[in-house]
Amino acid sequence: MKLALGLMSCVLISSLFADDDVDWPGIRGPQWDGHSNEKGIVDSWPEKGPPVLWTRELGQGYSSFVAWNDRIATQYQSLRGQSVICLDANSGETIWEYRYDWPYDPAGVYPGPRSTPMYDNGRLYFTSPAGLIGCLDAVTGSLLWSQELSITFSCELTGFGYACSPTVVDGLVLLPVGRKGASMAALDAATGAVRWQAGDDAGSYAPACPISFRGRPLVLGYLENALVCHDRMTGRLLWRHPLSHGYDEHSSWPVYREPLLWISSPFRAGSELLELTDDATEPVKSLGKGRPISNDIFSSVLVEGAIYGFDVRDPQAKTHRSTRGVFRCIDFESGKELWAAGDGRPQRDNSVPVTVGLNQPGHATVIAADGKLILFNDLGELILARISKERFEPLARTSVLGGEICWTQPALSRGRLFVRNHSRAACVYLGDPASLQSNVRTKAITTADIPQKEYLDVASVILGVEPEYAFDLPSSQWLMSWYKWCLAILIAAFPIAMLVSMIPKIRRASRENRELVYWGIVFLAGGLGTTLLSMRFGEFTFTWPIALFAAYQPVMDRIRLTNGRPNWRERLAPGIAMLFFVMVCIVYFLVCRRLSLVFEWVFLMGFPAAIPFSLAARNLFINRRWYQAWRALSVLLAFSAFYWGSVAVLAIRVAPAAGG
Repeated sequence: MKLALGLMSCVLISSLFADDDVDWPGIRGPQWDGHSNEKGIVDSWPEKGPPVLWTRELGQGYSSFVAWNDRIATQYQSLRGQSVICLDANSGETIWEYRYDWPYDPAGVYPGPRSTPMYDNGRLYFTSPAGLIGCLDAVTGSLLWSQELSITFSCELTGFGYACSPTVVDGLVLLPVGRKGASMAALDAATGAVRWQAGDDAGSYAPACPISFRGRPLVLGYLENALVCHDRMTGRLLWRHPLSHGYDEHSSWPVYREPLLWISSPFRAGSELLELTDDATEPVKSLGKGRPISNDIFSSVLVEGAIYGFDVRDPQAKTHRSTRGVFRCIDFESGKELWAAGDGRPQRDNSVPVTVGLNQPGHATVIAADGKLILFNDLGELILARISKERFEPLARTSVLGGEICWTQPALSRGRLFVRNHSRAACVYLGDPASLQSNVRTKAITTADIPQKEYLDVASVILGVEPEYAFDLPSSQWLMSWYKWCLAILIAAFPIAMLVSMIPKIRRASRENRELVYWGIVFLAGGLGTTLLSMRFGEFTFTWPIALFAAYQPVMDRIRLTNGRPNWRERLAPGIAMLFFVMVCIVYFLVCRRLSLVFEWVFLMGFPAAIPFSLAARNLFINRRWYQAWRALSVLLAFSAFYWGSVAVLAIRVAPAAGG
């Protein structure tokens, strides 16, 4: 349910900020550099935080807001599908909504739209994770034209979903495509027709970046393995700067101050400073690599000769917890570190000021405005800091959208900061609160009044030790180690179950119920083993497959391969066991997704291979003297078939991708 708490009329806001230059038409602001021309941003906030104009429920998505006049727009998804939504900037009320597709990966690691719309000349442009690009009338929300990139260019798009926001300039919609012959492309902004396509590199996740050099309009493509530069109007490839080989990804924006160009990569790869030249034989040259900022999904800003940004020390940003690293300030030209803020900082220079403890900003995106840095970190905290090359100088801090990890960059327009996460959006006023009091329509609230909860780092509690690269598939060494630990749990649970069965009440129970004690022990040990073994040995150890098997085997035990007529308990038992098994599989899948363990599907695929052995375990030799020995052997064979059958499915699915 939406909660609209408008604090002023549209006339008041417009009169305070009458200059259109303070609008925010695209993801990085009016000049694609994270800067705003805003003035009048306060230096401090009251104890309860700055004023909040409105909050409202909003569904999944990583799209930021764009703002023009007194309207804002973003993309999101709900159960009914993905949409572009236009809101009143001062109240949060919906003006129009355009639905363009079904939900994208709703239970996955990255649910919902990834890109941010762009406003230009009365039109709103958007892209979808599936590669749809559309143009809407910004007043009515009606569709003017659309293109399916995968169809238009006959290609597959990036693996995690298309995330490149449209860049609209000079009557063109500039987009990375990532196809041979069309690594970059330009569409006509009025009609959607292809104006040019060029280049042969695979695409990545950073939008097209428009720059100019010696007065010539250019466009940069920060692609999978190369940085490329095209003539903006003709598409001619002017130069290509190789970056890497094999799989790589780039999401952050380059930083440009003619003729210098700074790029930063994830995977702890650091950054590089380039220089554009007039030399036809060397149009771009490197001035140094390995600078101490490695951006991932959040981009840095350049202010007065210094770069401000978050240096990601995890290999990748984490969806299930705050990303570890250090917020740094470095000299743009030399790469010298000027200060750092964050715990666990590698010591490089004892003379560099370091801020640790509660004042560290955390994994934060940054906007530069009115001599200040406006930081919004992935825990939903808003931080105001003074722009300074001397040290990190926080001025104010408040929690706005606490309780879940937030990767969406804020947008600043006319004193209003628009923020959102996967469930809620809010508008925070950063100007002088006194300017609002004469036009209060409803009870004024602050950030302290927004419903929030403290974020719980589930991964550190459950996993004990995270896999460093959560998106990598398990290695053969890991798979063998996990198999051995699962077997150890399966075997070790037997004497424990025997001891428990000596309890009189359990000893008098039926054989099936006594066996349930054994499977209950296996289930608990398998569930806890991942946490305890990982913590004990300091290496990620995954024992949840044996817990899955412990939920599966009782289902098989209750399937009778005889012609006898079962009683009502025997008819009901398989259904109850099956319901429990299905619930365990669902919870397993969702928890793995929550923890960014993208190999979760692997161990849901091997059960068919185990079925013959599982049925034999219960139905052969049941009244014979050697039944228990046969049952133990067949259970071991069933688990082995389940485990390595899952691995075989993994190998079959990965092989074609590796070959391609």
